[in-house]
This record gives sequence, C-alpha cells and structure tokens, in this order.
Amino acid sequence: MNNILKKEMLVRAVDVDFQGKIRADMFLNGLMEAASEHAARLGVSVLDMFKKNLTWVLSRWHIKFLRYPGLWHIFDVHTWPSLRQGTFSLREFEVFDEKGPLVQATTSWLALDLASKRPVRMEQFLPDFELETRRALQDDFEPLPRLEEPDLEREYPVFRSYLDVNRHVTSTAYILWALETTPEDILLELRPSEIEINYRAETFYGDRIISRSQRLSEPEKPTFLHTLLRAGDGKELALLRTVWSDL
Repeated sequence: MNNILKKEMLVRAVDVDFQGKIRADMFLNGLMEAASEHAARLGVSVLDMFKKNLTWVLSRWHIKFLRYPGLWHIFDVHTWPSLRQGTFSLREFEVFDEKGPLVQATTSWLALDLASKRPVRMEQFLPDFELETRRALQDDFEPLPRLEEPDLEREYPVFRSYLDVNRHVTSTAYILWALETTPEDILLELRPSEIEINYRAETFYGDRIISRSQRLSEPEKPTFLHTLLRAGDGKELALLRTVWSDL
C-alpha cells in the first residue's frame, strides 16, 4: 500500500470567512480528515485503537500557510507518517493546487492507554506499516514560550458540538479559541501564516475556557503568544504561537 495518501478536497460555502477565503480552522479540519482516512487504511484509526483499549492524542501542530484558496477552489492534501520517536509518532501534510503549494505542516501524536491515560510504545500494539521519512516541515518540537503579560482575555463555554469520538474537545476548537483573542484590526486585515500549538490537557463538555493572548514585537509580521486555561481549576490546556500576514 502506498504510504502517502493523496486526497482531493473542495472549499465549500461553509468553509469560507467574510472575505470569501477558507478559514484556517476549516483548512486544518481538511488535513485531519485526510489523516483519519489514511489511518483507517493503515489499520490504526481511532476505532481500530479502541479495540486495543487505546486512542490517539494530538500533541503538537506546526502549520505554515502559504496561500488561502477561495470558494469552490479544489486542492489536494498529501499526508504520510514520517517518524516514530519513542512514544511519539509524526505525521506530515502538504497541500497543493494547480499553482503550487498552499500549506506545509507537521504533527506529533501519542498512543494513549484509555484506562491508565498514559502513553504506550506503539510498536507493542500497532501494525508495522511503512514510513515515508521525508518531513513536510522540519521541526524538533521544542517547548513553546509561555505568555507573560496578557493583552487580551476572553472566556468561552465548551459546547457539545466541539466534542470528538473520544468525547473530549476536538483539536481545532483550541485554535479557534486562541485566534479569537487576536486584536480585531489583525483579524480584519490579516490571516495566520504560521500556527504552532502544544496541547497540554483535555477539556470536556461543560467546562469554561479562558483564552489569553500577548503580542510580541515583530511589526512586519505580527506575532502572538496564546494560552488556554480551564476556568474551574486554572489547568493549562494549550500553548500557541501565531504569526500573521496579508495572505
């Protein structure tokens, strides 16, 4: 079986923002859809994992957006598993259209024991499928800096519609909450050209989320640090860094 999945996708009306281009979170949903399909073909989908009392947990994202396609635009997602590093498994993404590359991204995943909530070494439980060791985006996933002095803060409820098959909040919801604490002038004029996220803890239906942001001093490409906390106990849920450009 080919170790790279290639999937054609379409920018639908529900995917675009007020300027008629695909939203960053919907772009990432497309990548996750391709990853889920490929995992199923390799015999390691979430449903396959459940049978072994395991599940997948996304630990890190690093995405570079080169262009944002518009309504009804067709693009191709390429994705493949690249490396296994201890308890971590890396998966890569490249997105293209007829003019060239749109997105480059890399992700890091953990296989988690559902009973103990602890990561397991994948070679003990998963089939030995072929890896494509090429990286779409080189990243050693060093720790992200923590926000020191927030400029903006907002609070959001966790709706049931945010939950995935694991019954915890889907990965793109975290990104939505973080982007919404970017200043309005940035949101109206620019788009993320780069997003890095480190998922730290799960969150569930009924929780309330505090999203904070801090602007760093990069005037040409505005850059922000973000943190997401659970309002009830102050638990740190995710750290992010975003870079914004006129894309």
